[in-house]
Order: sequence, then structure tokens, then C-alpha cells
Amino acid sequence: MFKGFYTAASGMIAHQRRTEILTNNMSNANTPGYKADQTSVRAFPEMLLRRMDETSIPVENKLNLPLEPQIGSLNTGVYVQETIPNFRQGDLRETGLSTDLALQGESVFFTVQNASGETRYTRNGNFTLDLEGYLTTASGFYVQDTNGERIQLTSDQFQVNEAGEITENGEAIAQIGVAYAQNPNDLVKEGDGLYRIDGAALPNAFEADEAVFSVQQSSLEGSTTDMARTMTDMLAAYRSFEANQKVLTAYDRSMEKAANEIGRVT
Repeated sequence: MFKGFYTAASGMIAHQRRTEILTNNMSNANTPGYKADQTSVRAFPEMLLRRMDETSIPVENKLNLPLEPQIGSLNTGVYVQETIPNFRQGDLRETGLSTDLALQGESVFFTVQNASGETRYTRNGNFTLDLEGYLTTASGFYVQDTNGERIQLTSDQFQVNEAGEITENGEAIAQIGVAYAQNPNDLVKEGDGLYRIDGAALPNAFEADEAVFSVQQSSLEGSTTDMARTMTDMLAAYRSFEANQKVLTAYDRSMEKAANEIGRVT
């Protein structure tokens, strides 16, 4: 009986987690460069039940043979195994702002410097200039060039070509930092549209032969959230949560009946 409680509860927890992830995807549907999370729900390993029994052989020594008749399998619930961002290319839209940059191509990321001075990666090219003229993200993180240095400009009247080279007043300023991830699934989300990688830093995308991409100025990459699919998945997750909740309520009523009525002495 108690195993039923745990199985139903695990289903509720898994679908609650799915609902939270889908809700986060919906809230970031208009966030530039956002990569929607995809979940994988998996069942815990099943247990094979056997009954421990003995049978007696009618001989003088009364031998007993141990038997284990098979009863069947028992499912122990489900869980959210992993969350994987959808790193496909988002749609590009023109903004008319020179500080907005977009990457056309997959597995490449802008390099930025977080508040601790560490290198992080992002697809959100909604950049701006701070009071000192440094190119930063909307959250105030410095955008890096290919040498890992901050990019400082005198105004927003600058140009960026498809190779990421920044020029201002006809003078070359820097080449914007772009990193290449051979396997983007190795990246870990940190919030604010940033990713990190454990271990060695990602290589320069301009020097990677496998990287095929371009930088588009005055454009932003859209989110990969599919609103219609997300709404459908949310409703399915909610219905599954509700079904497990009803099963849990039924188990609770059965336990109440067993405790209050079955053992009663009349």
C-alpha cells in the first residue's frame, strides 16, 4: 500500500518540475537568444517480486525445498532525468540598433565577462554601452573581444561586419569574441542568458574550421520557445499531475478505512 503512495508522489513531483520548466520557457518567449529547456522523464528501475516459499517432500527425513515463485514486476515511479536546452537557431529580426548583434549559426556563443571576472557565454546579443563606453550586456556584463579584453567605444556609431570586426570612424577597434562549442550540451545554464563550461574554456570560433557562422549587426536572435507546443505540454503535465493527485487521495482514503474499520472489534 505504501509503495503506491511513493509511486503517485513521484509522478506528482516529476510533473510539477516539468510545469516549472515549461513556465520558465513561456516567460522567456521574448528573451533574445533564449534556448528553451527540454525535459526527459524516465521511470525508476522496476522491481521483480518473488514469493519466498517452501515445499516439503514426503520422505523419511522431511526435506524442504526453497521455492521463489515469481509474482510480477513493480514500478517504483518516475523522475525528471535531465533538462537539455534546445540549441537550434532562433529566428533573426532587425531592430535598427547598432548595439544589437546576432549570431547566424549554431554552436557559437558571444563571450562575456561576469561580475567575478570569469568568462561566460551567451546568445543574447542585446548589448548596450555603459557610461564609460564599454560594450556590455543588458545585465551589465562586459562583452569580450577575441583576446578576452573589454571592448570600449566612443559612441554607438560603429559598424560590425559578418566576421565580427568592429570599426569606428573607419578605424579597426576590435573583433568581437565568439566561442565555438563542439557539443553545446556540455554548457550549463547560469541565468541572465549566460552559460558556463566546466573545465577548459571554449576555443575561438574564428579559428575553428568546423564553425560556420556570421555576425549580424542591428539584429537579435529570437527565443526557441514554441508557444503552441509549450501550452500543449503544460496542459498534459497538469492533467498528469491531477491524475496522480487523485490516485494519492484514493490511497489515503483506503488507508483511513483500513485503520478505522478493518481492525475494529464489534
